[in-house]
Amino acid sequence: MPGENLSRDEARERAELLSVDGYEIDLDLRSAVGGPDGDGDAASGPRTFRSVTTIRFRNARAGASTFADLVAPAVNAVTLNGRPLDPATVFDGTRVALEDLPEGANTLVVDAQCAYSRTGEGMHRFVDPEDGEVYLYTQYEPADSRRVFTNFEQPDLKAPFRFQVTAPEEWTVRSNGAEESRDGEVRRFAETKPISTYITAVVAGPYHYVTDSYSRTFEDGTTLEIPLGAMCRKGLARHFDADDIFLITKQGLDFFHDNFDYPYPFGKYDQAFVPEYNLGAMENPGCVTFREEYIFRGKVTQAAYESRANVILHEMAHMWFGDLVTMQWWDDLWLKESFADFMGAFTMVESTRFKNGWITFANNRKSWAYRADQLPSTHPITADIRDLEDAKLNFDGITYAKGASVLKQLVAYVGREAFLEGARRYFKKHAYGNTQLGDLLSVLTETSGRDMAAWSRSWLQTAGVNSLTPVATYDAAGRITELAVLQEAAESHPELRPHRVAVGLYRRAADGDLVRYARAEVDVAGPRTVVAELAGAERPELILVNDDDLTYCKVRFDEASLATLRAHLGDMTDPLARALCWSALWNMTRDGLMPARDFVSLVLAFAGRESDIGVLQMLHTWTRTALTQYATPGWREEGGRALAEGALRELRVAEPGSEHQLAWARFFASVADSEADFRLLSGLLDGSARIDGLDVDQELRWAFLSPLASHGVADESAIDAELARDDTASGKRHQVRCLASRPSAAVKAQAWAGVVESDALSNALVEATIAGFTQSSQRELLAPYAGKYFDAIERVWAERSIQIGVIVVKGLFPALQDDPATLAATDAWLSAHADGAPALRRLVLEARDDLARALRAQACDAGAAEAGI
Repeated sequence: MPGENLSRDEARERAELLSVDGYEIDLDLRSAVGGPDGDGDAASGPRTFRSVTTIRFRNARAGASTFADLVAPAVNAVTLNGRPLDPATVFDGTRVALEDLPEGANTLVVDAQCAYSRTGEGMHRFVDPEDGEVYLYTQYEPADSRRVFTNFEQPDLKAPFRFQVTAPEEWTVRSNGAEESRDGEVRRFAETKPISTYITAVVAGPYHYVTDSYSRTFEDGTTLEIPLGAMCRKGLARHFDADDIFLITKQGLDFFHDNFDYPYPFGKYDQAFVPEYNLGAMENPGCVTFREEYIFRGKVTQAAYESRANVILHEMAHMWFGDLVTMQWWDDLWLKESFADFMGAFTMVESTRFKNGWITFANNRKSWAYRADQLPSTHPITADIRDLEDAKLNFDGITYAKGASVLKQLVAYVGREAFLEGARRYFKKHAYGNTQLGDLLSVLTETSGRDMAAWSRSWLQTAGVNSLTPVATYDAAGRITELAVLQEAAESHPELRPHRVAVGLYRRAADGDLVRYARAEVDVAGPRTVVAELAGAERPELILVNDDDLTYCKVRFDEASLATLRAHLGDMTDPLARALCWSALWNMTRDGLMPARDFVSLVLAFAGRESDIGVLQMLHTWTRTALTQYATPGWREEGGRALAEGALRELRVAEPGSEHQLAWARFFASVADSEADFRLLSGLLDGSARIDGLDVDQELRWAFLSPLASHGVADESAIDAELARDDTASGKRHQVRCLASRPSAAVKAQAWAGVVESDALSNALVEATIAGFTQSSQRELLAPYAGKYFDAIERVWAERSIQIGVIVVKGLFPALQDDPATLAATDAWLSAHADGAPALRRLVLEARDDLARALRAQACDAGAAEAGI
């Protein structure tokens, strides 16, 4: 639509002109229930709700013109300063034109019919297949509140909001503010503090709602009381462990109050777990929303509980970093996301039972960052965001995980107390305001005494990841004469950065354990830095640069260290050091420096001894990628068989009932590829086979059924029978995925049409269909869709919402057609669409880079095969 993609320049001009005194928003959501089933269609139009918005704002220049944002099927009436305006004249589908504004106070009232969403953007409407109940929730970031009410949709035009919601009387309705009054179906909510449009929220439906409270007495004797709430669909109530959610919530509130010296400012604290959610969670103040998959329907590992705790604390950190103090424009998105990502792990380790959170951070989050930072779309942490489409794609591994990694390095650089004192001053100075990079740097310079401008230029304003490699020389007695760290950068991003690193020396003890016996910290600067403190140390078997994970870099090994890892990685006793070595080996595999078959062999040799469950599950993910993308095609069958046999072996020897047993069971199902494997999975499903201690609950049943469906062992009737056992929203997603995974040309054609040629499916079912469609065992079956992909994506991008466009363009890229012809077809599309939508081109460029990387890795693996390694 014209005007839907707001530019940074437009936002800047509007912010110079306007300030907003407040919003009053009246939503009538009774239309969500009753009437024809579904969300409307092309003939009848979408299902809508009435949205009446009153905006009180001030204009700085008499006679100026600007616009308000609204994406809606229809506008009933527009009034500006009491004067009716013709909707047909002033509303173009995305903007309400405001002409010849008087200087000073103005009042705009817009009465609109807004559409319910099935893409997770705006007011999402979900019908529970289990009981037919309707659930609603909003999701806006970066700019979808305009799909629910009229506003000035940019983060630096903050204002207080007052919501009134009319909804069925039996529903639970929550918003940012506490409910102030209720008259039958009408609920009125307290006015919020000044906040940005994208963090307002409404959640409505027959939700299961649980309450608790948090109390904090401060040194001055005052007491802060925070009402706590947690909610989910009724169908999930029996699985809802609200007590653990409240425990993590209270622990987080304690930590932030201990360290931020700024009381939680938004009154109550609701946490809503909602269906078909596109994100992990969203930091709406007083009404945080989460994907309902964080409510576990079956047995999961502690890594899943740790992940949920991290997300809860990440969103809580946003109450200060992002909600209280907000970036001026999306260029400085990192000011909230990097901090929240770092503080989530920091708080979790310091205040909850998850004391190994930094291992997960090193192994999981940084892996995301390393990948993103080597894509052609990599960007500085402080990015150049021209418009909202750019902003949508910048919620990426740079903004989150690299930014958090750099902040972890900053804490090592300036010290913990200087960092936290900087945060405290930042909150007090900029409360309820908007900031840019310089605002944060100024307070950190004050508290640390360091030159933060120089640090920022190296770490925040340049892109790319450095590699650090140890080089050691020894004397005749076997002692180190010199140990140096070499720093390298990619040609495309040649910046060499200052790194505070620890260098660890490891050797085997008498009992065979590989342990650290010496450590030194050093400031790495430039291409070569000598670690003087380690001169004279006895010869190590392994040198680990970036021991303790203090900085953000790719770790490399000298030949002796690499040989030690090949033989003794499983003997390494420190779990963080071991995780860092696994991560480094995976980076080498991705970079074409280690053959994929070697990485698979290391996993088969040592993963069974991995104690950290999160690291083990990450290894399973990496190993599948190594086999399906980085191994030469001629070795995949052999490698797959070895993986399936190894996984089954570990499954059988794992402690009965343990989380390691569960992880190996899931991994075995994901790599199963023989008739014997399928017989075992079928037997575990029908009860004719059993593995001691393995509880095959409903979620595990779907995990076992999935490979049976994709290999043609389970037919449609078997899949439908499983849905009959689990006729829930989760079951429906699993069923859709399994149906689309069947090895049939007709099935693939139907799945393709369902997501490319139709918009009937919700966001969650689009994702499930694509997940089923794309099977690594069906490359030949999927080959005809490579050309169809390039023919379709420009139209899909133009016709569908950004969210659905991203899902389709990323999910259907023909990555499994991993040959030079697909690379050439991708290049041809990019060349023919040089002036195409930048966000669409970015997605295709990223997919192209992944494919090119896979081909380089396959060449490395083929070289190993030819050499007989």
